Amino acid sequence: MSSEGQKGKKRYKSQFCGNAKRQKRRHDLEVGMQGILITCNMNERKCVAEAYSLLNEYGDQMYGPEKLSEKDDGLTESEEDDDDAEAALKKEVDQIRTSTEKNLRRFQSVESGANNVVFIRTLNVEPEKFVHHIFKDVYTSKKKKTRVILRMLPVSGTCKAFLEDLKKYAETFFAPWFKSPNKGTFQIVYKARNNNHMNREEVIKELAGIVASQNPENKVDLSKPENTIIVEIIKNVCCLSVVKDYTVFRKYNLQEVVKSSNEDNPQQPTKENKEDTPNSADS
Repeated sequence: MSSEGQKGKKRYKSQFCGNAKRQKRRHDLEVGMQGILITCNMNERKCVAEAYSLLNEYGDQMYGPEKLSEKDDGLTESEEDDDDAEAALKKEVDQIRTSTEKNLRRFQSVESGANNVVFIRTLNVEPEKFVHHIFKDVYTSKKKKTRVILRMLPVSGTCKAFLEDLKKYAETFFAPWFKSPNKGTFQIVYKARNNNHMNREEVIKELAGIVASQNPENKVDLSKPENTIIVEIIKNVCCLSVVKDYTVFRKYNLQEVVKSSNEDNPQQPTKENKEDTPNSADS
């Protein structure tokens, strides 16, 4: 191939591979995602590996084995013989991009935007019920399944991390738990990372007001609440969930829950409803 052809191929490869790398970097935590927020001590790569192992184990139990596309992404013989290197490279890059878009996994790690925090985006999974099932099993068996994972929090909703956006989103998000005729005792747990424009006291006050407005029988209980509202803010994304057994499961800490005993914590986990049991949810 001529020197001009070589230069053209390099420019073309740089353009498309650069686009692919930029597209990969866009896999960040963003508004609209559901998933599981996981904290760890320093070793994020090991944390991701442990998370995949743990989540796939319980994911197969609850939702059945994951079904992936078996589409062949390889080049055909005619394409391999194509003398046009630029066209062949473009086809290969397009095939990789199409494969990535079509084969979204049940669990996929994305950039959380904070150190020692891993976010696993979920697909066709109910994060709160799924994570509660994992903790209930670990709490019962006392079998340690991870080394570096600390806390594992479900994220069932995300919105922009601005007070007005959060208030508007929470009105609808809280309804299944707190809007009449639903009711329950609650507490609010707040954590912000890499965000300076949200005020903890103001957020808690506004959210508590929304819960109270949906049913006056909703009452704050900081010792043994039926529901715990988790607010996790990272940069400009606010992650929300409403979980049960927050105290029983030691603030959803996998290391601590295996150490707990019935003597230490006589309160028992909430019984799962029929629709919460394994293999009952839609995959």
